This record gives sequence, structure tokens and C-alpha cells, in this order.
Amino acid sequence: MRVLVLTGPTASGKTAVGIVLAHLLKGEIVSADSRQIYRGLDIGTAKPTLAERREVPHHLIDILDPGEEYSAGMFGKQARQVVLEIAARGKTPIVVGGAGLYIRALVDGLHAGPGADAEIRARLEQRVVEEGVGALMEELRRCDPATASAMRTPTARRVVRALEVFHLTGTALSEYQREQKVQVTFDAVFAGLSWERRTLYERINSRCEEMVRSGLLEEIEMLEGLGYGVQTNALNSVGYKEGMAYRRGEIRFDEMMRLFKQNSRRYAKRQLTWFRRDERIQWFAMEEGAGVGEKIAGLFQRSR
Repeated sequence: MRVLVLTGPTASGKTAVGIVLAHLLKGEIVSADSRQIYRGLDIGTAKPTLAERREVPHHLIDILDPGEEYSAGMFGKQARQVVLEIAARGKTPIVVGGAGLYIRALVDGLHAGPGADAEIRARLEQRVVEEGVGALMEELRRCDPATASAMRTPTARRVVRALEVFHLTGTALSEYQREQKVQVTFDAVFAGLSWERRTLYERINSRCEEMVRSGLLEEIEMLEGLGYGVQTNALNSVGYKEGMAYRRGEIRFDEMMRLFKQNSRRYAKRQLTWFRRDERIQWFAMEEGAGVGEKIAGLFQRSR
């Protein structure tokens, strides 16, 4: 069995091309986006519209409330089951998204890891408050250098989780994942959407402006009204962080927009750095205009 993986940086056109591919290949889409899984995060995640989801079945969108915990390993397990169900219906599974770690978890069998330990996690989180993430990162470099070096942008949540696994099991997270690696029963064909850097950044800037015009701040207000805020991991992402800072009166509107665009461009750059290391991805230039979907469909069909 084969799965098509369509990836690329934010604002590269993955949603639209994914729908074209679903029609060409009689497929269904599995979202590989670490924020579209959350209900209520619609505008800020550029979630496919309801009309697009009626046109083509989309999976693993709106499956959690914003306060619920999730991980790449959990996604990998759930997405593999969805892929098998799609294939059993005689359809082509098409994975679409820009979350590199989620894609890796799905196609390379990244294990979810042991369950959480509330006492260990609380102790580590308190250390983050008292000592800062940097101190815990130094500890992680000593006990699990492989996991530490893989964290291009360490966050408190990821560092705490890696140390939690080590303190709970006595085994480094990287070693645990190697030992517990899941058997993947399908082959993946990878396609990436690329733009000339300046054009991509212009698209990102325009998307940020459109999100705000479409009601991003109102979406944030709604989420805050439900009790979600800066402490909610789902909202610890570009667009939501800047919007919440503006709503708290910490920055002016023009500064919010500048940071939103800048941080979105930086996120795209980090995505590209991740994807460029994966030699399995064949890149397709979006500047060439119409026909990219047909070319990717051809790549997939020839891989049989």
C-alpha cells in the first residue's frame, strides 16, 4: 500500500493542491497539522473551510478541545489507523500538512512514549518557572543529547516531556523511541510545494493580513471567553500569541501585525530547514502555475 504525503511551508498552497490531488487520485485527506486538530482554531490555522471538507473528506481536523494534550507520537498512531481505513474503502490516503514531526511520526513509526507522570511533570514545570528552560535544556543535553540536538526550537513543553520520559523510565527519549519503533505497513511517496523565497514571504504577509480581516482577533476573544489563554499550549503558536498580546494591551496593533508577519516568515524558514533534510521529498515549483497537482499525481502513479 502507498500513501501520498504533500508538504511544504505555511502559505504554500497545500490545502488547494491537496483537494486537486484527492479528485485526481480518488483520495481522502489526512491532515498533518499540529493546530488544525483543535476545535475553534479556524482562522489562525488556515483550516480548510466546511465547503472544502464537504467536497473532499478530511480527517484529524477538529478532534480535540484546545486544552487537551496531544503529541506527535499520538498523532502517528491515530493517523496510521485512519490511513488503513481509507485504503480499506478503496481510496488513496493523501497526507497534507506542514508539521514535519507529525509526518515523521506517521511514516517512520515514531512511538508516543510512556504515559505522563503528574508528579514528575509538575516538578519539572516548577523548575522551568524557577530556573528557566535553558537550565533544563542543559540537563537534557547531558542525559539525551540526540533529542536535545533535534530540538531546533526548544519549548518548555518539549523539554519537560523529554526529561519526564528520562526520569520515568531511566531511558533517553531518543533511545526509547528506537526501541519501541512502530512497524509501518505502507510506503510513502513525498511531494513538496516550493516557492521563490520572496514570493513565499509576500504570500505569508498577505495571509496574515487576511486572517486579521477575517476575524482572527474575534476568534481569540471567543477562545479566551471559553477559558483558554496564554497557558494553553494550542494557543502557543504564531498569530494567537501576537493577537493575545495585543488584546492584553502589551503591544499596539501595528506592532502586532509586524510580529505576526515576521514570526510567520521565521516559522516557514524553520519548516523549510526541516524538510530540506529529508531527501525523500520531490519538490514542485508553484511558480510554474497550473498543473502542479497533475504532476504530483503522475509522480504517485509512476511509483507503483
